[in-house]
Amino acid sequence: MTTSIKDVARLAGVSVATVSRVLGNGPVSPELRARVEAAIAGSGYRPNLSARRLRSQSSRTVGLIVSDICNPFFTAVSREVEDVAYREGMRVILCNTDENPDKEAMYLRLMQEERVSGVIFAATRETAARLDVSALGFPVVMIDRAGPASACDAVLLDNAAAAAQLVEHLLAQGYRSIGGLFGNTSSTGAERHAGFVAALSQAGLPVEARFVAPSAAAAEREVANWLRQPDAPRALIASNGLLLLGAVKAVRGAGVVVPEQLALAGFDNDSWTELTEPGMTVVEQPVAEIGQAAMGMLLERLRQPERPVRKVVLAGRLVPRGSSRRAGSA
Repeated sequence: MTTSIKDVARLAGVSVATVSRVLGNGPVSPELRARVEAAIAGSGYRPNLSARRLRSQSSRTVGLIVSDICNPFFTAVSREVEDVAYREGMRVILCNTDENPDKEAMYLRLMQEERVSGVIFAATRETAARLDVSALGFPVVMIDRAGPASACDAVLLDNAAAAAQLVEHLLAQGYRSIGGLFGNTSSTGAERHAGFVAALSQAGLPVEARFVAPSAAAAEREVANWLRQPDAPRALIASNGLLLLGAVKAVRGAGVVVPEQLALAGFDNDSWTELTEPGMTVVEQPVAEIGQAAMGMLLERLRQPERPVRKVVLAGRLVPRGSSRRAGSA
């Protein structure tokens, strides 16, 4: 037989309203709270959290919607978000979209149904362009990808500057034929492409760039085809860790020696980039700071709903390794 809130009230000798206040952490004397909690424990009552959310019109839950949880960048950011949420007594619902706008729309509807307090979101360009935050019923903090400038708080890497930093590093190593491989679904890929183009144009060099789905498999196929061409670049920049991993697989499959025959560089200081010989040159993103800042901004928004929209732009850190050293050097 299912125990109800009325049963708990009868066992404790209090009103249903008093039990509700205890369940909702409302104002109740220590004596009454102890009696109600003892009755709950003795009866085996389990509160209906969904019904409570409907009555309160909110929850202590945060939605975290990322594009690819297999991407170590999002895994690390998710961990930081969850750590901060846990310290604040909040829960996290994690959703993976696979860069699919239909899945993004589905998960945003889920967040509305769950009446979450707010959402941290890494959106595709398509969804970000049409996102109407005012219609969602909860605040949104964008991570990694930019959203509507006037509507969303955001925590972003300075993508253009980071890509330009990689180009400048390769130029300093003597490379002049530099190709770029970029993801085709997010504003991140577009911004990194813009920085790549600007740095090459400033150096008076031609731009060789290709856009692919943001996966290692897509990158491997594209780079394998690129390497077969007689005018293949002498150095290659990949715009995220998965694309860099795919590029490494293609290079090894083709028997190309790094960096003697092709220099490689990219984004995300994943553990494998240091362990793979000769070590991959990367721009390291401040993943801990991104996750912590995003959750912190969401908490600020919940406490001060009317405060101005804020965008935090963080710098990456160049980590040079053997994959980009000057060909023929020790």
